[in-house]
Amino acid sequence: MASDKIRVRYAPSPTGHLHIGNARTALFNYLFARHNNGTFVLRIEDTDTKRNVKDGEKSQMDNLEWLGIDWDEGPDKPGEYGPYRQSERRDIYEPLIQELIDKDLAYESYMTEDELSAQRDEQRANGEAPRYIYEYEGMTADQIKASKEAAKAKGIKPVIRLRVPHDHLYEWDDIVKGKVSFQSDTIGGDFVIAKRDGMPTYNFAVVVDDHMMKITHVLRGDDHVANTPKQLAVYDAFGWEAPVFGHMSLIINTATGKKLSKRDETVLQFIEQYRSLGYLPNAMFNFITLLGWSPVGESEIFTKKQFIKMFDPKRLSKSPASFDNKKLEWVNNQYVKAGNADQITSLAIEQLIKADRLPKNPSKEKIEWARQLTNLYKQQMSYAAEMIDLSSVFFNEPESLDEDSLNEMQQETAPVVLKEFTQKIKELPVFDAFNIQSVIMQIQKETGIRGRKLYMPIRIATTREMHGPDLSPSIELIGREKVLAHLDKTFAELGIKF
Repeated sequence: MASDKIRVRYAPSPTGHLHIGNARTALFNYLFARHNNGTFVLRIEDTDTKRNVKDGEKSQMDNLEWLGIDWDEGPDKPGEYGPYRQSERRDIYEPLIQELIDKDLAYESYMTEDELSAQRDEQRANGEAPRYIYEYEGMTADQIKASKEAAKAKGIKPVIRLRVPHDHLYEWDDIVKGKVSFQSDTIGGDFVIAKRDGMPTYNFAVVVDDHMMKITHVLRGDDHVANTPKQLAVYDAFGWEAPVFGHMSLIINTATGKKLSKRDETVLQFIEQYRSLGYLPNAMFNFITLLGWSPVGESEIFTKKQFIKMFDPKRLSKSPASFDNKKLEWVNNQYVKAGNADQITSLAIEQLIKADRLPKNPSKEKIEWARQLTNLYKQQMSYAAEMIDLSSVFFNEPESLDEDSLNEMQQETAPVVLKEFTQKIKELPVFDAFNIQSVIMQIQKETGIRGRKLYMPIRIATTREMHGPDLSPSIELIGREKVLAHLDKTFAELGIKF
């Protein structure tokens, strides 16, 4: 399609939440538009009314905005090519459908669903690919008219089918896949462009919308390749120029090696799920951009501005993109470590409230305590919901020491360290990390015990864990009363009298 200005679109159906695959489609179109100072259009394809869900459109838009994707035209940003919901464009589609009928490029089809199903079953039984066979084959014009009148008399409503020419080659230069071609006889016969209720089908409406909205490039998933020859047939019927197509590679589940399917419950697949776990939008933006697109060089962490500057559709991969949840966690951890402390704390507090670890309206003191707690785990936290398990020692009563911990405590110096530590922290005027660390250093100086033999007994006895974040700040946040209770419990388990 000839145009000086690049115009692309993301056109979701409001049939559910924003899927990772759809988010990638939106993101690549967004980056392509912004890189070229073009226009990014949001269009809602809501003609399949039976599958539309309440707030489906709002969910799509909210999650796109959360990811940092904005659009130039859409339902909430009217432009000169609206409306931007297909359900509001029937007055555009209907005369165009009628135009094709008048030109004998489309026609009314009265075959019932039962008849079509029986036809497909017979074809499968014969080892043939299911396809529509022209129902008026061999009839005269009068016979066709009589057949239609008989069907109308039975109350059968027609669909409208586009005539697909025989032995015609549909081909295009795909940005990602290169030269792609289909023989017209392999696409299933004359296909439906308007349903029995008059609503246009996807393959018709998308062509009309893209043409009317002057879309120059269509970047979408590989699963749309089979739709493209049908859409080219519609372009040909009207004599319109088709846009440039680019079909992005499939996304596969790294763990299974299979296509990422909404029915695959081994991996979270919706943006809203990651939001609810406290992932960062910039991290999700970064990770998704690298699903099937590669930058120059070895770096993997970029800002949105950097992605916009360097985005080149020629670097879209032909090979399947691997959705690796561990890689996503790593990317998000990079953003957590470098992130704004207030933002990370806020996300962590939200998770702790959801887990009933904090009250719904925590006091200033509790918020400050949670801020310090979050800072303890900021370097290792992949996403905010991990705080619930990571910080369990600060909320749950400890279980008995495990075998490894008990073995560690068999060092003959352990009772000496623990008795000294207990006595000294009881006497601390201020129970904070600085003074606690001073106590530990004092014990080292007085006893000559150092390193693992010094720190490990204190860690195990106070936190009831062998591993964890910085020890002194952890002990401060557990609190003097609970730390002393942990020490008493440890003495009892080890049979140490104190």
